[in-house]
This record gives sequence, C-alpha cells and structure tokens, in this order.
Amino acid sequence: MTTPKQTIALISGANTGIGLAVATQLAKDHGYHVIIGSRNEAAGTEAAAALKAAGFAASSVQLDLSSDESIAAAVSKIEHEFGVLDVLINNAGILIDYVPGVTEAYKNLSTRELFTQTLSTNVVGTACLTEACLPLLRKSDFARLVFVSSRMGSLLESTNKETPYYAIDYKSYDASKAAVNMLALNYARILDGTGALVNAACPGLVQTKLTGFNAWGSPVEAGAQRIVELATAEKGGPTATFSDKDGIVPW
Repeated sequence: MTTPKQTIALISGANTGIGLAVATQLAKDHGYHVIIGSRNEAAGTEAAAALKAAGFAASSVQLDLSSDESIAAAVSKIEHEFGVLDVLINNAGILIDYVPGVTEAYKNLSTRELFTQTLSTNVVGTACLTEACLPLLRKSDFARLVFVSSRMGSLLESTNKETPYYAIDYKSYDASKAAVNMLALNYARILDGTGALVNAACPGLVQTKLTGFNAWGSPVEAGAQRIVELATAEKGGPTATFSDKDGIVPW
C-alpha cells in the first residue's frame, strides 16, 4: 500500500499572526506539512515545536526577505529535506506608514526611507522568495501560490470614499500591495498551463501586530480563511484572481 504524499507548504512570516493561523489550519484541518518561515529563527522554531507537540507536521526555516543569503539557505534546506514545494504562501510584510497611535516608531521616517523599506520587504523580498522557490514549485503536481494582499492595494477601491481607510495615509503600503497583485498575475502567467493555481488574497482587517491589534479587526483565524481556501483549492480551481472571504476584490 502506497503512503499518500504529504503536501509541503511554506508560509513566510508564519511565527505569529495571520501566518501562524494559516499554518495551523493547513496542518490541523488539511494534514499539510507546514514550514514556518520566520525572520527570527528562535521564534520560528518555537512555533513549529508547538504545532508538532499538538500532533501536527511542522518544521521551520530562518527566512529574512531582505537577505538573498537567507532566502537561498531556506530554499536549499527545503530542497534537501523534501525535494519539492507544493504550496508557497507569501504572507510576510510590513506596514510602517505613520498612523498616530499605531505606528509611532516610524513617525520620523523620510519619504525615501518609508518607501524603500516597505517596497524592499513587501515587493522585492516577496519576488525574490517566489523566484527562488519556482524550481521546487515546478516539481509539484499540486502547485499553489498565494500572495497575501489587501483591498488597500486595489486601484478601484482606492477612490472609494466609503472605505474605512480612505482618509488614512497609507501611501507606501497601498503601493506595495498593488505591486504584490501584479506579482501574482505575473506568476499566474508564468505558470499558465502547468496546473498551478496562483492568486492574491485579502485577509481583511485583522487583529495583528501589523494593525496595532485594532479593536475593529477580525480574529486571525478569520483572516486566514481565504488564504487557506486558495492554498487547498482542487485542480481546476481559481487562478489569476484577487479575492477575500466574501468574494472577488476589484483590481
């Protein structure tokens, strides 16, 4: 009797928040082996250990999107241990636009510093990780790529005065998520015809460190919902889409 192959999923920024909720749901509800990508190696190891202690399949890799060496080492470790990567969830990201009471630590960043740091992590780092993982994803019969985006990166929504964030100045974050959407579409194009499903997903306003644990936000489990749905979609499922748990989000 052949043992069913376990699906291998790498989640960046998965030691806490939405990333950890996604990893937990994939491991607990779908039997995936989840790889916790974490810039802080100890935090990633701890998160993976907690999942393993609960009886789930998990491991961790040190993963800093600002470091080509870190990305290469992480991908090399995955190749050595598993030989393939089935699911890549690009979750890691930062929000450092100054919002009073939320991102005080970044109040004095210059415009250049703000955009450089934001785009370097959210866009350049995400692109570098995806490109590095591409050979392993091509080896999979079940390649799924999910780019964690935001409605705030929607060009159409950016002019909607009814949105709760219309009057808040998130210039660099919005620009980065619009670029993440384009990355998703590019990789959907690149992998077209291979059976891979590549999508962008908005988790919604969620209570995480990124949002200052906003009291109006949903719990992280709700934020993980659409990401998990796309990471576990059956063959022939959606690709080249932008959506949240309620449906399609306009580009």
